[in-house]
Amino acid sequence: MQIHQLAVDGSYLVTPKVFSDDRGLFLETFSQPAFREAVGHPLSVAQVNCSVSRRGTIRGLHAAALPGQARYVTCAQGAIVDILVDIRTGSPTYGRHVAVELSADNRQALYLAEGLAHGFAPLTEHATVVYLCSSTWSPEREIQIDPLDPELALPWPTGYELLLSDKDRAAPSLRELAERGLLPAYADCRARYAELADHAFTG
Repeated sequence: MQIHQLAVDGSYLVTPKVFSDDRGLFLETFSQPAFREAVGHPLSVAQVNCSVSRRGTIRGLHAAALPGQARYVTCAQGAIVDILVDIRTGSPTYGRHVAVELSADNRQALYLAEGLAHGFAPLTEHATVVYLCSSTWSPEREIQIDPLDPELALPWPTGYELLLSDKDRAAPSLRELAERGLLPAYADCRARYAELADHAFTG
């Protein structure tokens, strides 16, 4: 398993080793030792989500206020573009995004640390996404950002009628959330990552 840090601090692309034979294939979709070595702390899994979406759907952008919800995202069927956005005020990459394709063919996974937002959209007629979450869903801490925010200009698939939830369609822009003081601070997120690493080191 190879785990590479992406251009936004706290985000990693995971490429597993796939073993194929005439029966099919086998792979580890998650390895705690490999994850801990790359990220600096283990992933504590409190909830596992499964989402099935059809082409045209956009799910996100979502994040959580600190203590947040780290996510480890895989695509079990079909293919998606997963777009992460750095919403941590004070971050050197604040407002920047990274888009990755996750699919049942490449078997890759995307890890997003607490404080990062993400959303995804199918690239195939249907897609099934499974993701591990470090905490359970907490509606009072949820942060929703307009996925069509023109200032973010995210590279969603085109050519299809867009399907968004009412909450996502009505979500404020990143600028509006920043002006209202509702975004996590980069310094606080870095302190949180250090806390997780210290806890892992001390047992």
